[in-house]
Amino acid sequence: MLVVSVGVAAPTLFGIDEPAVPSFWWATVFLLFLVGLIVATAAQRQAIRHGGIVAAVGSAWVLVITAQSTGILLILLVIAAATSVYVVPLWISLVIAGLNTAVIAIIAVLGGRDLVEGTILTGFYLLIQSATILSTTALIREQRARQELARAHVDLKAASVLLSESARTMERLRISRELHDLIGHQLTVLTLELETARHVDEAKARVHTERANEVARALLRDVRDTVGQMRTEAPDLERALREMTDTLPGLEVTIDVAPNVHVGERETTALLRAAQEVVTNTLRHADARELWIEVRRDRDSTVILRARDDGRGATQVHFGNGLRGLRERFEELGGGLWVDGSAGFQVTVRTPA
Repeated sequence: MLVVSVGVAAPTLFGIDEPAVPSFWWATVFLLFLVGLIVATAAQRQAIRHGGIVAAVGSAWVLVITAQSTGILLILLVIAAATSVYVVPLWISLVIAGLNTAVIAIIAVLGGRDLVEGTILTGFYLLIQSATILSTTALIREQRARQELARAHVDLKAASVLLSESARTMERLRISRELHDLIGHQLTVLTLELETARHVDEAKARVHTERANEVARALLRDVRDTVGQMRTEAPDLERALREMTDTLPGLEVTIDVAPNVHVGERETTALLRAAQEVVTNTLRHADARELWIEVRRDRDSTVILRARDDGRGATQVHFGNGLRGLRERFEELGGGLWVDGSAGFQVTVRTPA
């Protein structure tokens, strides 16, 4: 849009078409138009963005009214209307298109065009503005739908990983109960047989010793069977992180987990929740293309997850429910959470291994 704006204004900017005002002032207003477009789409504060679109629309009116030969310069009005979709609701953009059309009608009347020619010109640019506004709205909605889909993808992956770990935990709990019920009974019998063998004569003691031997062998078999059932994989943090962040539209995620990082189930769950919150916030707020997540282990056996994106950052960081909940979760584990928005956005969490 900026290139098109410069292209249609080039004849007037370079003196081929003289404007109705001094060229310096016309060029200054055109510069204000470009700055307004950039501010409207790039500023972080909503009030500043509104000011940018007002400046762009107002300066576009001045440019086309003061130009001696409008020609395709009316494209500036179309660009201003299309840009407004990024800043204001759709109905306001349509109002801007209506006001732009009124300006075009005034120019047609002042330019001495007849009724038919003026009507065709006005209707033509009204159709162009409407089509541009609606197509831009559709594009923005598609982008937002992709972002929502990406966030849902992250949440689903995280839930899947955590559910898998929960199932393993329940299975280990079931096996531990079986160990208690089975082995505890056999150990009691074994203890009684050995205790009895200590207090009887040699012939009877042999009988109790044989019984104790049988119980011990049965106990050994049961322990081996139960331990075989308990051989489940330890939580794989790196695999879980890669599954959760795989194929996110519009965001490239790099995962780097040090080989010496080994954490328990509670810590794995907390770290996955931290990564989930970071990825979701990056998709929603950061306007970033890349995200780096690294997990390291300090010398004092503290595990550190550091996530950093290349987005616009934040001069003032406000803790929402997500970040506040994460901070409380890691404080319960004996760690903490810190954020930095000075260069991109960075989240650091620490937890004892």
